[in-house]
Amino acid sequence: MPVFSASDSAHMARALQLAERGQYSAHPNPMVGCVIVRDNQVVGEGWHAMAGEPHAEINALQAAGDDAQGATVYVTLEPCAHDGKTPPCSTALVEAGVARVIAAMQDPFPRVAGRGLGRLKEAGIETAVGLMQAAAESLNAGFVSRVTRNRPLVRLKVAASIDGAIAMKSGDSQWVSGPEARHDVQRLRASSGAIMTGIGTVIADDPSLNVRAPELDTRGVQPLRVVLDSRLRMPPAAGMLTLPGTTLVCCTGDRDGSRLADAGAEVRSFAPDGAVVDVSAVLGDLARREVNVVLVEAGPGVAGYLLEKDLVDELVIYQAPHIMGSETRGMFHTPSWTRLADRRKLEVCDVRRIGDDTRITARVRH
Repeated sequence: MPVFSASDSAHMARALQLAERGQYSAHPNPMVGCVIVRDNQVVGEGWHAMAGEPHAEINALQAAGDDAQGATVYVTLEPCAHDGKTPPCSTALVEAGVARVIAAMQDPFPRVAGRGLGRLKEAGIETAVGLMQAAAESLNAGFVSRVTRNRPLVRLKVAASIDGAIAMKSGDSQWVSGPEARHDVQRLRASSGAIMTGIGTVIADDPSLNVRAPELDTRGVQPLRVVLDSRLRMPPAAGMLTLPGTTLVCCTGDRDGSRLADAGAEVRSFAPDGAVVDVSAVLGDLARREVNVVLVEAGPGVAGYLLEKDLVDELVIYQAPHIMGSETRGMFHTPSWTRLADRRKLEVCDVRRIGDDTRITARVRH
C-alpha cells in the first residue's frame, strides 16, 4: 500500500471538493476533480462539468500550462485511456510531462479499469492509487453501481411525521414536511439521472417530478421521469407531459400507448412481476440509458415493493416534528414482512436539520 503524506491528503481533499461541483451536471459521467502541484504550489485545478466537455485533468492542465512539466497530479478517478467524446486524459498527462499521478480510485468502467494508470507507468510516470478511496467511491456511488451491477443506485425519498405517517387516510399530505425540506428535495432531484414514481401518485397528485431550483446548475437537463404503470392508466393530460424533458411510462403486456405517445410520453412494455411491472427489468433498462442514480418519490405501495425486492440502496427520510395519529397512511406497504426477522437493517450515515425537519440518510444493508 502506498504511503501518502499530509500534503498529499490535503491536495486530494481539494480535488474531491472540485469534483462535487459536477454533482448536478456531470452525469452520466462520473464527478471528477483534479489538482496539479509543482514545487509545493498549486499550479492548476479542474473539474468535469458535463458529458462531452473536457475532463477534469484537461481543465487542470490548461490552467497549469507549462508548469505541469514535472508536477504531481491529484485526481479523484483514474485518468481515462480511451477515445470517447473527448481524447484520453492519460495521453494528455504524458504529453504534458507530469512526473507523478495519484488517483483516489481505479475507474471501474471496463474500457479503463487500470489501463489509464498502466499507460502512465509505461511512459515512466510514477503512479499511486487509493488515497481517500472511500470518499471517492461514495461520491460516485451511482456511477460505480451502474458499471459494476448493471443497475443504477436507487435512492428512496420519504417525507413523514415523527410517528411515521406520510398522509392522512383521506390522502391529505400537503404538506407533511416544511418548505426547507421540500427545497432540499430539489437538490436530490438535480443530482439524479431519473425520478421514479407509481401511477397511483400520478393520478392522486399530478406531480411535476422536475428540478425547479434555478440556482442548481443542471445545464438545462431535466432528469428522466419514470412512471410505473402496469395497466397503462397514465392520463394523457398529466402535467409532467407538458414539461421539458422525457417521461418514460412503464407498462406490462401489449397495450396501446399511442395516445400517451401523442402527448409526448415514451411508452415501453416490461415483463410483469405478478400484477405489477418488474422494476428490476426497468432498472436494467435505465442502466443501458446511462442513468447512475434513480430517485424514487412514490407512495407506500411502490416504496414497499422496492424494499421487499431488496432494490433500495439508500433511504432519505425527512422527519417532521409533528404527530399525525392513527388515521393515517404509513411509509411502506410490505405485506410479505410478517416476522421481525424480515426487517431490513440500515446504516445511518448522516443526520441533520433541514429547517424544522430532520433529514436522515441511511444505506440499506444488502
